[in-house]
Amino acid sequence: MTDLKHDLTGSGPLQVAARLDRLPVSRWHWKLVLLVGLTTFFDSYEIYMSGVLGSVLAKPWHLTSFTQPLLVGAPFFGMIFGAIFLGMVTDRFGRRQMFMYNLAAYSLLAVASAFSANVAMLIALRLVSGVFLAAELMLVDTYLSEFMPRKARGRLIAVAYAIGFLAAPVVAGLGGLLIVKTHFLIDGWRWMMIGGGLGALGVFALRRNLPESPRWLAERNRPHEAEAVVAEVEWTVERQTGRELPEVPGVAYKPVTKIRFRSMFRPPYLKRTVMMWIFQITQTVGQYGFASMATLILVSKGHTVPSSLLYTALSFIGAPVGALLAVPLVERVERKFLVIGGLTVIGIAGIVFGNGTSTAVIVTAGAVITVSNSIVSGAWHVYQAELFPTQVRSTAGGVAYSFSRLTAGLLPFGALAILHQFGPTQVFVAAAVIITITCLDLAVMGPRTNGRSLEAVTGTGDRATAEPVTQRGA
Repeated sequence: MTDLKHDLTGSGPLQVAARLDRLPVSRWHWKLVLLVGLTTFFDSYEIYMSGVLGSVLAKPWHLTSFTQPLLVGAPFFGMIFGAIFLGMVTDRFGRRQMFMYNLAAYSLLAVASAFSANVAMLIALRLVSGVFLAAELMLVDTYLSEFMPRKARGRLIAVAYAIGFLAAPVVAGLGGLLIVKTHFLIDGWRWMMIGGGLGALGVFALRRNLPESPRWLAERNRPHEAEAVVAEVEWTVERQTGRELPEVPGVAYKPVTKIRFRSMFRPPYLKRTVMMWIFQITQTVGQYGFASMATLILVSKGHTVPSSLLYTALSFIGAPVGALLAVPLVERVERKFLVIGGLTVIGIAGIVFGNGTSTAVIVTAGAVITVSNSIVSGAWHVYQAELFPTQVRSTAGGVAYSFSRLTAGLLPFGALAILHQFGPTQVFVAAAVIITITCLDLAVMGPRTNGRSLEAVTGTGDRATAEPVTQRGA
């Protein structure tokens, strides 16, 4: 009787997925992408601030060979714990609640960081703020992937990350103007921290009415709540598009099967778990190495801090360009191959950047890196959210993601040691070797995901084909 009820209301997991996947893209989807995607702005903000703080505070705060890389890597170490433990909390208690708590906590911690009295206090506050920022980024991937129609999922999530990358040159440019000076008796870098915190608080206020993920609700055996959310979305989309919604593809009702995190270490998920762990450990060098180390590398080559900030800002113009290019590419090119291609370009351009002496070569190579970084980021954020079942999507993705944060936290120690001992060229040669490992891992073990429903990718869907359901919204 229960199965029949679920089948008629269309609130079982597969029915919810089918109803959401067949919706045309509307203003409702774009609004959700905007509100959720604003989070990615603060990721770009933190990554840029890490390298800048390491450069600007080196002399006045007498940073040592230990405290300088620790300051740069502090947010990434915090992200390790946020990705793992808050990812688990997200799967247990829901997406919406964590969205609100994470951003509020990050906002308060960012403002508090601006009033740090010494390097120890600044490192501690940035470490804790990283905990909540990592969980926020995992939520962007999880939440949007569970709402967006399957044929538009890639490009819509890529747009969310494009919002963040649009901030990169703006933040870098503001840093060049503000960060090395004092304004109204307060150091410029402190104003940058305050601005980030207040901006996050504004986004928190805008997102207070976000709905819970109906896929998550259905998987938690809360069909009535899932039905309410889906019905509201369907009504809104139909009203906005002004036309009758497509019929819901018929799927047989399938009772919810409990999936635990330990299932990720058994077939059919073991191979992709191993692939993602290797990928996350190694991809950070290509993805975050340049953004967090560019200013420090330019200073080591003899450029002043202001000129290094300017060159970095010019290079970061490539970030929004790449983000916008990623929007159509993530649907037209198989996502795993798009990531491999982008990383290959990053490796080559990095060596050019490390060897470059003229301003034109430095800025051009830097722009190519940031264009490719944005394309890679747009593709792999979509990709990682597609690989694991709804019940453990945040946990499995968060644990894998934590390895990338560990690498990002350790990266300044290794990169700065190589930089000081051998020079910038060797930094990028080492990066190219690691990038090669990343590409081979993804090429050999990564599954294809483009155009497929989340349930088809994760093996939790019904493979049988049924007659279309004629009741709209059923």
